Amino acid sequence: MLTDQPRAYSVVLEWLEARLRSGEISVGDKLPGERQLAEDFSISRASVREAIRVLDAMGLVRSSTGSGPAAGAVVISEPSTALSWALRMHVATRSLPVGDLVETRLLLEIQSAVQAAAAEDSPKRYETLARAERLLDLMDDPDLPAGEFHHYDTQFHLLLVSLAGNVVVETIMESLRQATIGYVQETVSDVEDWPSVSVVLRRQHRQILQAVREHRGSDAAAALREHIMWFFELSGQVRS
Repeated sequence: MLTDQPRAYSVVLEWLEARLRSGEISVGDKLPGERQLAEDFSISRASVREAIRVLDAMGLVRSSTGSGPAAGAVVISEPSTALSWALRMHVATRSLPVGDLVETRLLLEIQSAVQAAAAEDSPKRYETLARAERLLDLMDDPDLPAGEFHHYDTQFHLLLVSLAGNVVVETIMESLRQATIGYVQETVSDVEDWPSVSVVLRRQHRQILQAVREHRGSDAAAALREHIMWFFELSGQVRS
């Protein structure tokens, strides 16, 4: 018989949420052990373990097995982890079309590029732009494997998004990129002349960075749109 009763482990999740909101528990703190949590909430240790597994999947705790001071669950904060996996799973079921994810990325990243270009010059901005340029320098290596190229590509885009100063957008952007990474890899593997494609991508990256550096928001937005659409049209995942 079906009931509306919450699962036993949900009390642990609700308890942790309340303690995080109140500040009684912070990132880096260690949770009580399984036995103590089971006794405190009058639930089984199996339910506690299930709660820890859920929290781990949500990017809220990192668990270490065994005994000693390093064992147990420690509170972390990796908000993009759960969202990335959720998006990837729903993309796999085809409930979320890749083309729609790309269009969502366009909306967020183009707005972020405009805001990044408008940001006032500061030591932090200079350092972020310098880090982005160093990534592009690494990507200029003609012998760089495609997998490493796209790792640096991801970091480059996230650095520029970070200049807009919105951590929620940063988190969503990272999740969107992780959700489409499988399709990016498939596209690259299907490209017959990857060196020629990488030349175009490197040129586009330089144009985007230069526009952001020179506070040319509309140019940065246009260059970014061209870059994203050009690449994903190679795979046929977006409408041209």
